[in-house]
Amino acid sequence: MHETGLEGNRVDSVPTGIDLERFSPADKAPVRDALGLPADAFLVGIVATLRSWKGHRYLVDAIAMIDDPDVRLIVVGGGPGRDNLNEQVRALTIGGRVVFAGEQSDVVPWLRALDVFVLPSYANEGVPQAIMQAMACGVPVITTAAGAIPEIVKDDLTGVVVPVRDSGAIANAINKLRIDTERQTRFSDAGRKEALLRFSSRLMLDRMETIFMEAAKRRARS
Repeated sequence: MHETGLEGNRVDSVPTGIDLERFSPADKAPVRDALGLPADAFLVGIVATLRSWKGHRYLVDAIAMIDDPDVRLIVVGGGPGRDNLNEQVRALTIGGRVVFAGEQSDVVPWLRALDVFVLPSYANEGVPQAIMQAMACGVPVITTAAGAIPEIVKDDLTGVVVPVRDSGAIANAINKLRIDTERQTRFSDAGRKEALLRFSSRLMLDRMETIFMEAAKRRARS
């Protein structure tokens, strides 16, 4: 592999496991009520550190492109990009449609409140925990093919993959999901199923144990 300087057959990718009982689907209505979020709006959300390569600004532009006040954006996370995003939202005059939730010690309710999760990263990505957590909560995902994201999100199977740095593509993907409830349900179910099959903490530990055992056997033979 180019990044490691090793041959491909000597590299294994093991996503960090998540607690699938904690990150699980739930009824949106009481969650939104508890968080003070609108009951009937179509909520688009992102959970990520506010850094440039996470692509927040492209998501903000996408929300501005969607001419519907009922489409709202929930931004969970803090970081150095906060001031720039605030200014972008102000310049686009969509402040009434954007909630900056800041850092949250527990992101589960925020994920459960969403209709769609978007992570438009364009660089510096491994396997994002937030995408796996959203899928485990049964939230349809829109993302890009940055880094190792394609290992967990397959376009039109377990989510929607759009080009990097393309606000128009993000807006189009959001609009298509918004009007196609059957597709929302399909991605919700497929994402949760994928999480159950691949993202559990138990599976991570089992895979790590297998890798260490194989490495020990090779060392003993050498």
